Amino acid sequence: MNSETLEQALDQATREGALVERLPGGELQCTACAHLCRLSPGQRGVCKVRFNEGGTLRVPFNYTAGVHDDPIEKKPFFHVLPGSAAMSFGMLGCDFRCGYCQNWFTSQTLRDKASTVQTMPATPEEICRRALRAGSRTVVSTYNEPLITSEWAVAVFREAKRHGLLTAYVSNGHATEQVIAYLRPWLDMINIDLKSFQAKNYQRLGGQLDAVLDTIRRVHALGLWLEVVTLVVPGFNDSDQEIDDMAHFIASVSRDIPWHVTGFYPSYKMSDRAATPVETLLKAREAGKRAGLHFVYSGNRPGQMPGAEDTCCPKCGKTLIERSGFRVLCNRLEGGGCPECGEAIPGRFLVPGLN
Repeated sequence: MNSETLEQALDQATREGALVERLPGGELQCTACAHLCRLSPGQRGVCKVRFNEGGTLRVPFNYTAGVHDDPIEKKPFFHVLPGSAAMSFGMLGCDFRCGYCQNWFTSQTLRDKASTVQTMPATPEEICRRALRAGSRTVVSTYNEPLITSEWAVAVFREAKRHGLLTAYVSNGHATEQVIAYLRPWLDMINIDLKSFQAKNYQRLGGQLDAVLDTIRRVHALGLWLEVVTLVVPGFNDSDQEIDDMAHFIASVSRDIPWHVTGFYPSYKMSDRAATPVETLLKAREAGKRAGLHFVYSGNRPGQMPGAEDTCCPKCGKTLIERSGFRVLCNRLEGGGCPECGEAIPGRFLVPGLN
């Protein structure tokens, strides 16, 4: 399928969007992400999948480009129902253009001819029925950038709430105040990818650092459960100074925010460098601890960093949850707290009606 035919097919799987402000002359301003695209009739946003059709914003709806039952740890969420399953669904498109994207085959649709063109019709009811059959306790919008398909996510999450399921985003955090307010009644938790602490690096990826930092602050202030992940890429964001800056920023918001520093593997357009050394990941973990963060995890190297994925009590140091990769080997939490000293561990370990 060529790009023009794919574009036409995707345009059929749309509905009128809610995240929009009307401007004079038939222009629209999309408020789903921090690009705040001003769209004349016939024009597409940066994401390529939201567009102005005769004065109406059309947005993706009623399809998926992938649905999989994953461990919640894979998202990664380490402080949400450890060892449980999460029904993960995604669509197509992104507002970024990361050269190292591990999900480029869905995120770069309509930008890269080699990306995925396959979609499946879907309804919120079908996704949630699949989650219930699989025993999943969470539904997660992921794989592509969920902010740009938030109307669809909210439709799925409304149905998920009817069945007592938790709801989550795995996002680049390039959000607006409007989209967070729109999601807030239906979203339980979000994992935000803090890709760098340099504005110029974010510009290379197609975004704005300040918008992501504002989202992290806003999400935490609203009481949504938040975990942050940073893919440590050699030669891009792995300097001691940048790692320290990220750690201190997260700690300034809350020392209880879990920070995942994960290993890069050569991918997509960034095959010009080696994978992240284990030593770099362990050094980043130590930087997080020095900054005062209570929970810092080094990941994506299962078996190579013993203890680096475990959850320990910040008060007495007792190991509470042992992990290897996406597997929980042992969970000693009692009532969401440490059995040794009684310290409450922040997260979503106990959910009414699910435990």
